Amino acid sequence: MATTFSPGDLGVDAFIISEIIVNCDEMMPDIEDESRCGEDESLDSFLTERQIKVLQMRLSGLSQQEVAMRLGTTRSNISILEKRAHQNIDRAARTLQQWMMLRAPISFHARAGTDVFELPKGIFAEADKKGIRLPITSLDIVVQLRRRAPRLFKKRALERDALIFVTEEGEVLVEGISEEL
Repeated sequence: MATTFSPGDLGVDAFIISEIIVNCDEMMPDIEDESRCGEDESLDSFLTERQIKVLQMRLSGLSQQEVAMRLGTTRSNISILEKRAHQNIDRAARTLQQWMMLRAPISFHARAGTDVFELPKGIFAEADKKGIRLPITSLDIVVQLRRRAPRLFKKRALERDALIFVTEEGEVLVEGISEEL
């Protein structure tokens, strides 16, 4: 019986997959050779053509075994390709988040123990200092914080210090600060 997956089930944002394209002309079918492209290897993507093919087939509902049969390889090979593709997607997503944090005009250092409902006040104060009117409400901020960094909170309080970044469009990005820093 074939197992079907949606992008959310696989932990993959469909937009990210649809935007990732690779321009390597020569791809070898074996895993060992999947990262080898011609001398003109493109940096357009973190995914190989083979990884994209596997993800497309998996997202269309095919099982790993069915994908393996269609591509003339083993289920184990497909599993490794899929795992590496997800690792590459996660790396790309983290890179984009870091870039957005660097560009965010509002940053706020929140201390451990701060109540989640106190955080919007600090964020709005930082926005006011920079003359930025955020298109979001306090509730929007709280919801985004809880969704983006659920592990940073224990009940209503921050468990450890965090850096909170907000774009002019109102997108909230969070980065926990480890105790070693």
